[in-house]
Amino acid sequence: MQNEITKREKLLDQNGNIKNPGFAKTLLWDYDRKDIKAGKMRIKEWDYYYIGTQEYGLCLTISDAGYVSCLSISLLSFKDNPMQMNDSEIGLFPLGKLNLPSTSETGNISAKVGTAEMTFNNDSKTRHLFGKYDNYCNSKKQLIFDVVLSDFPKESMVIATPFNKDKHFYYNQKINCMRAKGYVKFGDIEWKFTPENNALATLDWGRGVWTYDNTWYWGSGQTVLDDGSTFGFNIGYGFGDTSAASENMLFYNGKSHKLEDIKFNIPKDGDKYLYTEPWTFTSSDGRFEMTFKPIIDRQAPLDIKIMCMLPHQVFGLMSGIAILDDGTVIEIKDKLVFAERVHNKW
Repeated sequence: MQNEITKREKLLDQNGNIKNPGFAKTLLWDYDRKDIKAGKMRIKEWDYYYIGTQEYGLCLTISDAGYVSCLSISLLSFKDNPMQMNDSEIGLFPLGKLNLPSTSETGNISAKVGTAEMTFNNDSKTRHLFGKYDNYCNSKKQLIFDVVLSDFPKESMVIATPFNKDKHFYYNQKINCMRAKGYVKFGDIEWKFTPENNALATLDWGRGVWTYDNTWYWGSGQTVLDDGSTFGFNIGYGFGDTSAASENMLFYNGKSHKLEDIKFNIPKDGDKYLYTEPWTFTSSDGRFEMTFKPIIDRQAPLDIKIMCMLPHQVFGLMSGIAILDDGTVIEIKDKLVFAERVHNKW
């Protein structure tokens, strides 16, 4: 039985541990850095946005990992000749100085590291994401982006997960299917995000104190169905004590539908993962059964000795069925989604 939280409460107790682990469909736990009992070097906070269509995507990250800050931008093209570009600027010892908001519901972030500048403004009605990155990917060219997100869904995926270590926890919200309007420009690239090309956005909002060495799995998708309905999903596992709840959830027209356990079936050759070969996804409750044809394995490895990130965020086409709480079957075919396996030492 998964523990659903239905009323507002403090996230952490007086010892810096999660008071009531579980999941919610809105942001009900109150998070405050001052309640954390671990050292500032161990606190992790980030806002990650993915804005995409069936043809291209933009990834934006502002993160404060205690001893390092990171501003990261990725460009992804999925049609004809698939392409990826990834670049990051790293700063040392931010220790909370980026002032990432304590809630995802409102608040602004503005950060500059190296040649990258990014601002995420949120007035609770729209989210305005804009910025620039000079000499992007050592090209001597400037990347600029300006995107406004609207039509926030009423429900999302929120989870409070403890680790099997005192003072460690993970507080996370995933918001899928926000409408996106704007552009990104870099050299000959000018991609537009509009209602006409069904551009949608996902937010991965994370706050917590993580153990040093972790491997996790995460998958996310969002699309506009033929009848105009929005459909999305969030699936994942691999970190912390998830006995109180998983983060597996479907989203349909702004409402959340909770799933049980999901398994990522990534092909292997011995101990080596074959990320660009077809995957499958299966569920313990039979409500999420999908195939996945990879297009791009987005790799943006980072190794600065004290911090090592080895991500495989794979973008591709998913087909299969998902079943809502009322038994309604949603069938998708060749919809652009992503799924990842990440090993971090941070």
